[in-house]
Amino acid sequence: MIVCRMDEKEVENFIRNNSIDVVVDLSHPFATEITKIAREAAEKFNIDYIRYVRRKTKDIEDCIYLDSISRCREFLKGVNGCVFFTTGSKNIKDFEPVRGSNRFVYRVLPTVESIAECQKNNVKLRDIIAALGPFSEELNLAMFKEYGADYVVMKDSGKEGGTDEKIKACRRLRIKAVIIGRQNEKGAEDLDAVINLIQQNKK
Repeated sequence: MIVCRMDEKEVENFIRNNSIDVVVDLSHPFATEITKIAREAAEKFNIDYIRYVRRKTKDIEDCIYLDSISRCREFLKGVNGCVFFTTGSKNIKDFEPVRGSNRFVYRVLPTVESIAECQKNNVKLRDIIAALGPFSEELNLAMFKEYGADYVVMKDSGKEGGTDEKIKACRRLRIKAVIIGRQNEKGAEDLDAVINLIQQNKK
């Protein structure tokens, strides 16, 4: 199992050097680049590729559901107040230009890269929360309340990504959950199915 960032060459070398005969992609649903690399590497080496796809969040009736970062950016142009982002550091550059007089608070991973991205986009220190999840409903609630959030922006990362806990916290505080959706993917939607596919591959 690989738990690190790898580029195209590194993935191909790993497959070649370790005689891999099946690639199982368990990456984050928004990590589209590594998914593309893994799928293409499997095709290149003529080996099986299995994608684990997290189920999309269904309980979104009172949420604002937008299908892309750009749609979310457009929506944010019309809001007032404090917006709490749980979308990581990569998209800060997309959101900061539409901040205006609002307060944008970013919860990011506690890494040098994440903090550097915040600094690069001139995010004030008081608007940075560097913390490693997963976050419970209660912890989310405490953070959203402490920062006076009026909106909480999140990606639909499924149950594994803590989307449910964020939505529940928003409901309890009566603030709006803004969910960035994702495209439909083909793959196995539960880990048992992934295991079955791996076992079938071994036969």
